[in-house]
Amino acid sequence: MKNTFSNASQLVYGCMGLGGSWDDSQLTAAHIKQARTVIDTAFEQGITVFDHADIYTLGKAESVFGQALKEAPSMRDDMILQSKCAIRFADELGPKRYDFSAHWVTESVDNSLQRLGISHLDILLLHRPDPLMELDELCTTLMQLQQQGKIRHVGVSNMNSHQIAYLQSALDTPIVANQLEMSLGFRDWLEDGITTGSPANRQMGYAPGTLEYCMQNKVQLQAWGSLAQGRFSGGQAQDSTDSAVQQLVARLASEYETTPEAVVLGWLMRHPANIQPVIGTTNPDRIAACARATDIILSREHWYLLLETVRGEEVP
Repeated sequence: MKNTFSNASQLVYGCMGLGGSWDDSQLTAAHIKQARTVIDTAFEQGITVFDHADIYTLGKAESVFGQALKEAPSMRDDMILQSKCAIRFADELGPKRYDFSAHWVTESVDNSLQRLGISHLDILLLHRPDPLMELDELCTTLMQLQQQGKIRHVGVSNMNSHQIAYLQSALDTPIVANQLEMSLGFRDWLEDGITTGSPANRQMGYAPGTLEYCMQNKVQLQAWGSLAQGRFSGGQAQDSTDSAVQQLVARLASEYETTPEAVVLGWLMRHPANIQPVIGTTNPDRIAACARATDIILSREHWYLLLETVRGEEVP
């Protein structure tokens, strides 16, 4: 995304925690205040990319963000706004499903624009692959939305390299981003490369080459779950390995004169794929703690030490 947006930040703020609970309760003044505080804090920390999805708090995350933008419309000029569509929850029509149909994608974009109170999305991400995707129908719809000025760019989420290449084969605009789960805690994207040819790799089930495809084709990698639910930066350790990583992260934070969050995110950002971590905390102090990741570059030795510790064994 750095090549596409000159003002894109190295961190992305994920808005899933805005708007209160995942039900049909009404937005309150407190929710709007929280959204405004989050946006202001993100800007203060140099974060300019904001990530939404039509389903986040059942649409309320977009709505409350839109209310905050109404209070200060000029903020829109300084931010990159992206949202996702295609996940449909169970309803009277059927079970939870994915929907890349022309009708649903178009309706979802229109609804997101209305809730956010904006004229266009900088990026529309397709949230999860739809096995029933009709390629030509979807690509025609995306191109129409772009020509209508409702979206500027197209991205994907949770797709492997084969799925992206197939989609790109019928799309006359480049796919600019792929948002995947990537963290010190979830490392299949990395283990794929270093365990090739081993029994461990055969058990992984990760689509080989996704990382390299995105790097080669200038598809910006965005990492959801980038803090691993805080397991290594002060949250609840799940086992002895987590505890060992927590201790190492704390030691490195002291050595680099930074925060544990910065070390965990810095591990991701040290990779040459130029990964953009997505953070979702609504705590202003923790947003600031995460933002310090842009100020450090872990040494090769420390990067591998973190990897070895979280693996529980040295690399092959």
